[in-house]
Amino acid sequence: MPQKQKSKSWTELKQTGNECFKTGQYGEATNLYSQAITELEKSSKKNPEDLGILYSNRAASYLKDGNCGECVKDCNMSLELFPFNVKSLLRRAAAYEALERYRQAYVDYKTALLIDCNIAAAHDGTNRMTKVLTETDGLSWREKLPPIPAVPLSVREKLAQKTTANAAQLNPTPKQNGTNDTKKPAPSDKDIKKAQTLKEEGNALVKKGEHKKAIEKYSQSIKLNPTEVTAFTNRALCYLSVKQYRDAVRDCDESLMIDSGNIKALYRRAQAHKELKDIKACVDDLNNLLKVEPKNTAALKMLQEVQKKK
Repeated sequence: MPQKQKSKSWTELKQTGNECFKTGQYGEATNLYSQAITELEKSSKKNPEDLGILYSNRAASYLKDGNCGECVKDCNMSLELFPFNVKSLLRRAAAYEALERYRQAYVDYKTALLIDCNIAAAHDGTNRMTKVLTETDGLSWREKLPPIPAVPLSVREKLAQKTTANAAQLNPTPKQNGTNDTKKPAPSDKDIKKAQTLKEEGNALVKKGEHKKAIEKYSQSIKLNPTEVTAFTNRALCYLSVKQYRDAVRDCDESLMIDSGNIKALYRRAQAHKELKDIKACVDDLNNLLKVEPKNTAALKMLQEVQKKK
């Protein structure tokens, strides 16, 4: 058993866990979040919301490692402590989806949308689950769903206040490139529509083989709506085509922060890692993809190819 780092506070342990998570050290991140949970539970200044976030962070590590059962348990705990936490709902939904518990996954994706209708991963997940459930249960699939919880108005109001506060903080400061931690205000309906048009223009350019011009369109689209996962995965495809493999990896990272089980992002990041000769990272991505979609022939084929090179 690893020794508890008593000299470190729960906030320091959490921060170190976050850094490990960002660099793909999910096992170490899990260990650090566990230590942070223990320290915070012992603290006299224990805050349920802080504890809920720690459980949610550990759930994300479990999800990345393919430990979906533990991810669900941690999300359950997180949502008890911090009800209607969107990240916990999305992580549990992705775990349920990987476990083929599609009805529960649908309910979580739908609940996330009731809280914030701009979440691209929740839209995509709801659409996927609708398709799967229609195929398995027929047109009456909605009748077999568990109840979808009613989201209190106070939860939506709190989110709106947070968005407004974030917008106020962002406006006076110059824009920084490549910062994932900076929270952006939710895009307006007008921006979402314009972003969609730009993305479609990018798609048309890809069909013509004009990948560099398509990258410009996707970049403009992302600037207006940074929550649209397909703009990132499409731009990653273009970066692969023009051999900008590190840029492709970054776009796939962004996609997977929005939708942790995105097949295209996992596959394209695996392609980029393969070209960068990072075989371990490539194999990890393919294995994670195959947990979500075990019969994906392209992933199975690439896995065979790269394992021969090991």
